[in-house]
Parts: sequence; C-alpha cells; structure tokens
Amino acid sequence: MNTAYRMALACSAVWPIVSAAPAHAQDMTGMDMSKPIAPVAPAPKPTPAHGDMAMDMPGMDHGAMDHGAMGHEGAGSGTSRLPLGDGPMRGIHLRSGDWMLMVHATVSAQYSSDTGPRGDDKAYATSMAMVMATRQTDWGKVQLRAMGSLEPFMRHDGYPNLFATGEEAYGKSLVDRQHPHDLFMELAARVDVNTGFGSIFIYGGPVGEPALGPSAFMHRASARLNPEPPITHHWFDSTHISYGVVTSGLAGATWQIEGSAFRGQEPDEHRFNIETPRLDSWSVRGTLTPSPAWAIQASYGFLKQPEAGHPGENERRFTASAHYANGKGLSAMVGFSAKKRVVSTGNGPILTAFLTEAEWDATRHDTLFGRIENVNHDELFPDPASAFHDRAFRVTKFQIGYARRYQIGPVELAAGGSVSAFAKPALLDTAYGRHPMGYTGFVRLSLAQ
Repeated sequence: MNTAYRMALACSAVWPIVSAAPAHAQDMTGMDMSKPIAPVAPAPKPTPAHGDMAMDMPGMDHGAMDHGAMGHEGAGSGTSRLPLGDGPMRGIHLRSGDWMLMVHATVSAQYSSDTGPRGDDKAYATSMAMVMATRQTDWGKVQLRAMGSLEPFMRHDGYPNLFATGEEAYGKSLVDRQHPHDLFMELAARVDVNTGFGSIFIYGGPVGEPALGPSAFMHRASARLNPEPPITHHWFDSTHISYGVVTSGLAGATWQIEGSAFRGQEPDEHRFNIETPRLDSWSVRGTLTPSPAWAIQASYGFLKQPEAGHPGENERRFTASAHYANGKGLSAMVGFSAKKRVVSTGNGPILTAFLTEAEWDATRHDTLFGRIENVNHDELFPDPASAFHDRAFRVTKFQIGYARRYQIGPVELAAGGSVSAFAKPALLDTAYGRHPMGYTGFVRLSLAQ
C-alpha cells in the first residue's frame, strides 16, 4: 500500500498557468472614409466535424476547454481518453433535471469456428449495457457509472478464440478461448474539480478500471464492430474489470496525468459476484490529445499475482498506444506492450505484444474492419508435463472483416463476419496444424443514436 499511496500523491503536483496574449485592435489609419463602404457578408459558420465540440457558444474559450472532462466526448473506459474525432459515446442521451443520462447497450449473436487440432466451434452471445449520469456544477462535474453484461450465463470457459490465453475455468487455464465478462463490469464514480489550469479528479469504486493501458477494446471505435476480442487482451487492457480501484489525476484540454491503486488479481470464473476489493497494485499513465484526431498514452503498472495460473508471480507491465480518428468514419489504433513476471527468485522473461486495428465506414451502410497482432506467448501449454510448458512462441494473427449496418430508430442493426489467418513457428504444427484459420459471423443490435 505504501507504493500505491505514493503514486496517488504524485498526481497532486501543480502545473503552471499559461495566459493568452490579448488580440491587437484593428489599425484604421489611412482609410478613405469619404467613400461608401460596401457591406461585407458575414463568413459562414463552419459545420463541426463529427465528434468536434467546437460549437458556436458565445463567451466560451474553446482552446481552454477540458474536452475529456466535459461529458462523454473523448471519454473511453475508466478514465482513459479517446480522440474527439470518434465522436460522443453512442447511445441514448436524456436529461433529468440537472443530470445528463447516457444509456448504451449492445448484444451480438455470434458463431465462431477455428480449424486445426485445437480448433473448436460455438454459437454464443456477447452483451454489454451501461448507464452514465453526469451533472455539471459551477465548480466541476460529478459522474456516476454502472456497466454490466449477461455473459456469465454462458459456460465458464467462454468461446473459441485461437491463441488467446488468460484466466481459468473449471480448474484449468484457458487457452485458445476467450473468457466471459463479469455481470458487474463497472460500479464507479468520478468527481472533477475545476482549477485555473484544468481540473483535478478522483475516480473509483468497487468495480472499475485503473489507469493502465488504452481504453478497453469494446469501447474503442477502432474495434466497435469487430466480433473477436484481441488475443493480446491480457497485454493491453485485461485490467478493465478490477475489483477495487482508486484513481486521482490532473486533466487539461490536451493532456492528462493520473495514478491508480487497485486489485491486481484478475476476476475468477464465478462471474455473478463482486469479489473483495483490495488496493495491492498500482499504475501511472500519461495521455496527450494534441488535436481532435489523436489520443496518445503511455502507462506502467505493478500487478500483484494477476493470473491464477501463475501463483506467487507478480507482473510489471508497460503499454503505449496511439489512437487516430478523422471524424469521417475512420478510426485506428497502434499499440505496444511488454510484461515481465516477477518471482521471489528474480525476474522472468520480457514478453512483448504489438497491436494494430482499424475500422472504416466506407459508406453509410458498409464498414470494413481488421486487426493485426503479434505476441510472444508462453501460456499455450499450461500442462507442466508438456515439453513446451512455459516456452514462449511468437504468433501473428491477421484478421479482416465486413459489416452491413442499418439504423432503425435508436437501434443500429449490423450483420457481418470476419476471417483470420495465423503465422506461427513450425514447432506448433502438431498442436495447431500447418495453416489454422478462424471464422466468425455475427448479428449485432446496439443503441446508437
């Protein structure tokens, strides 16, 4: 706890105030006032791009606005930021007195099939629903959040996802499968207090997301319609459901610096309950949003015994990512992560992962998406009797997909699919086959006003 406490105190540093120079008055010397002056038509007001908050609001200094703290625009999961070009959170926005409510929900019926000796197929459904209540005050902002999923109703071992690892089910480490998410994905609150240079904020609750990694994959516009979780999930954003989180930080219009104390252990396979919150791990993150098109973050964290399959082993994790959105239907992210297990006898190997993903609304109804991942895996053979136990293999996944979208009132209907191919060492041919492939088809409904 001493380390986590120090990280939270580090976020209380004070940044200098930068004042803007006054504009110069117009010089009218030398003008011939005897001639009539032709009227000049006022310049047309620019139409804001999708997701651009620079609206015509008299008296508002847009350059000094804290975009990440104002509402839903530019906000990702937890306290993470996304580009303003991605637009506001999709869902239904309502006002109740002084509170602005945002309700979002999505459910996707899917069928996945992976080839090869370790391949499997399954029909299943993924889901997520969230409610966010925000109240602006003269001193800042209060925000309440709740998010959940019905995925706990599926089997504990989830659904096929070749080369994915992480967490346990029925007493065994999950390999080549994606675990279900918990019933409670977030129960947290955030308070922002305005200052002369931005805002000071505190976020936390019994279920939340610490300041580690980019926004979770289901909240990124670059992966919005992609039906498959990344196989690098446990490198970049596996902490998006943490039982016990406290984050404090400083936020400005184009930057944010924050630190968290949280429970490092990942959720167990019993996904209907709220596990005992603890603050035994810590992280720090810095984010730059230099323009509406970009969000760039770097983060570092210490996780106490995150994986049940690695008892007694802690983890140090570093992530960096850059997210781009042009406000015209293109959203993309590139990321790098490195994690190292720490045991009483010393440090384990450094395992790295690379991720590139993108989504492009080619037309009003047609969307293309894809993802390339490269990861150094050492959990593909959890059985200690295996000759490959704890041996790292570098694997690359190539995925491309298409979705057809229709807007029906406040609901978006999307139907499509994706195909995946893999590059791997020949030593894995016996376990996975020479050329394993993956296929997923889906029909998705979401609130998307």
